[in-house]
Amino acid sequence: MITPLPERRLRISEVSEMTGVAIHLLRQWEEKIPQLKPRRNRANRRYYLEKDVAIVRRIKHLVRHEKMGLDGVKIRIAQELHGEGRPRTQQEAIDLVDRIESEVRSMLTLLDSNE
Repeated sequence: MITPLPERRLRISEVSEMTGVAIHLLRQWEEKIPQLKPRRNRANRRYYLEKDVAIVRRIKHLVRHEKMGLDGVKIRIAQELHGEGRPRTQQEAIDLVDRIESEVRSMLTLLDSNE
């Protein structure tokens, strides 16, 4: 029986095939980007979880489509994993605009009450 993907342990070759990223690049990214740390089993072989695969896909997008270097990718991934950076979906952007609008209205109310 195959376990569901989030709990399934994937070998580096499987991740390479799934993402289209060469194995040597995955190893290089592991060294340079601290957020990409696949676990190791007792035989010291690396295995990836779904969260690691998601990070690999994001790194690939940033490197290939946004033309970022690995130093920039490292910063961006850290920001995204800590909830910082720009919104990733349209709904997140709308929520952010709503929060900003609410804060601005509160500030204007405070300023009006001080006059």
